Amino acid sequence: MKNSEKLSKYDRYMTVWIILAMIAGIGLGVLFPAVSKTITQLQVGTTSVPIAIGLILMLYPVLTKVKYEELGHVFSDWRTLGVSLLQNWLFGPLLMFLLAVTFLRHEPGYMTGLILIGLARCIAMVIIWSQLAHGDNEYTAGLVALNSIFQIIFYTVLAYVFLTVLPNWFGLSAYHVTVSMGAIAKSIGLYLGVPFIAGISSRYLLIHWRGREWFESVYLKRISRITFWALIFTILVMFAVKSKQVVALPLDMVRIAIPLILYFVLMFSITFVISYHMKRSYAVTTSLSLTAASNNFELAIAVAVGVFGINSPEAFTAVIGPLVEVPVMLGLVNVALHLKQTLNWNQTDSQAKQIYHLKG
Repeated sequence: MKNSEKLSKYDRYMTVWIILAMIAGIGLGVLFPAVSKTITQLQVGTTSVPIAIGLILMLYPVLTKVKYEELGHVFSDWRTLGVSLLQNWLFGPLLMFLLAVTFLRHEPGYMTGLILIGLARCIAMVIIWSQLAHGDNEYTAGLVALNSIFQIIFYTVLAYVFLTVLPNWFGLSAYHVTVSMGAIAKSIGLYLGVPFIAGISSRYLLIHWRGREWFESVYLKRISRITFWALIFTILVMFAVKSKQVVALPLDMVRIAIPLILYFVLMFSITFVISYHMKRSYAVTTSLSLTAASNNFELAIAVAVGVFGINSPEAFTAVIGPLVEVPVMLGLVNVALHLKQTLNWNQTDSQAKQIYHLKG
């Protein structure tokens, strides 16, 4: 990859790290069954304490880094904003729902896990993808901030609709998910609400107290690796608990990966084409496309574990998300860079519109 040197060793080899964490977790669960039993017992009600700690720590740095002040940049172009909202909060969830129904309709647990991934819009790694693909970083930051707020407000309702209402419309009468809006809201409040409040509070209080330069160059650097290690810890723990299931069903990972790959590629391609024909610049087009294609797998894991439990197939599916997303998104970054070179696409929005009219 041309720009891989810009990624840290953690991000560049994230798929490898995730695979190693999965293998370590499986080995731990198989060789030391008492470990799995102990982890399962460490819970308050239906909430696994180790997983809750891992997931909250995973999301805190991400939500602290979000530049909420960049929202004005996003709202300045209502047409482009409209495309982003439709792709992220209507078409994306619907596409994942259709792919889940098509490929996994006979595996309701896996199907539900995919639907949860489709509803969790990206608020983390897309910033890295945008930087590597030479997208509009400020615009990407604004979209991330908007998606963060939207997830707080709408995820509970959308999850309820997509899990309990839409399946009946598509003839899945045998598909029943016993889940209430209250259960989803509880998970969102714990796993997204807590780190969101902590993150936004840390951001503005520390900037006010120590200044933006110290906050961005010192504090964010100190917490930047927390997300990575929290993700690795969470995956290790989950696979230690689910080791027997993973060993028994290795091909299920492939079955889950196929619709995920299709989703990432289709969302990127469709959004790219739409933005190009709207005469937007390469930078904005790339930011829109990568944001639409990415997902917040941290939140999907959190909701799957919180609502369905650590041993559920829904949680297993959510964990496969980052394993597939990282290499596919790196590939799409290279696709974007290739298109930029092929189309000689280095213009601003206004220049892109003029050139588009000349070509047309």
